[in-house]
Amino acid sequence: MDLRIFTEPQQGASYDTLLKVARTAEELGVFSAFFRSDHYLKMGDVDGLPGPTDAWITLAGLARDTSTIRLGTLMTAATFRLPGVTAIQVAQVDAMSGGRVEFGLGAGWYEAEHAAYGIPFPKEKFGRLEEQLEIITGLWRTKLGDTFDFAGEYYTLTDSPALPKPAQERIPVLVGGNGPKRTPALAARFADEFNLPFASVADTAAQFGRVREAVERAGRSADELVYSNALVLCVGRDDAEVARRAAAIGREVDELKANGLAGTPDEVVEKIGRYAAVGSRRVYLQVLDLDDLDHLELVAARVAPQLG
Repeated sequence: MDLRIFTEPQQGASYDTLLKVARTAEELGVFSAFFRSDHYLKMGDVDGLPGPTDAWITLAGLARDTSTIRLGTLMTAATFRLPGVTAIQVAQVDAMSGGRVEFGLGAGWYEAEHAAYGIPFPKEKFGRLEEQLEIITGLWRTKLGDTFDFAGEYYTLTDSPALPKPAQERIPVLVGGNGPKRTPALAARFADEFNLPFASVADTAAQFGRVREAVERAGRSADELVYSNALVLCVGRDDAEVARRAAAIGREVDELKANGLAGTPDEVVEKIGRYAAVGSRRVYLQVLDLDDLDHLELVAARVAPQLG
């Protein structure tokens, strides 16, 4: 099982805080990637200070301030950026990192953050997402010297030089979500990885099955994709430490055990094993208390070695 760190900086984190988490994850050697959300407004009962950080500016900084850990988003919001600009930004960060970027793109959903920062919130989000994926991946795979054209319902590109190119031959693309039909079809067309966030084992098995069927219908092998989950993390050496960590993020232990990865290291390993049994090969550990670096060290020392 591949373990990755997933952060939610809109809840309150500076770049320096994120850098400490990313460097700690890198130094521990058991986490393959550092990912972050793409939001501009806090959620729930937190102050969100010092304020939002932009996902791709953050990753550009981390590209230079880390050296081995992979970097990405769950998920870049298609409503925040134009597809041509996004293709340029991601390719540049990939080059800055020496080819360590992975690209998750979602439709965008949090209407309040759009209102707060004057960002249009269109009704036709899924159609725009589909066109963005087609454009971004099309720009990256266009051969040097050729041009890229696209005429869609929402976006038009004419004689694009399709530059710059990423450092990687192919940047891994992540698609995710719970939609029963359109989401699996989108993953079948564009994804290298399908991610299901905050879902039960049973719901994971059902959605992975739908995606695998869609991938096969599209003429690809279902095993071409990596299947992954994102789950909140709250692990402790004993019940008291679990309770302390749950309280620090404003959650209840029983709820976290039901809906996330919570408990002692052995309990968390057992829960991860249930996701592995239904096809998950990668888990994004949602770390909400970004000052608690001992939390990552505990996973590295007591959870990761049991996963093989």
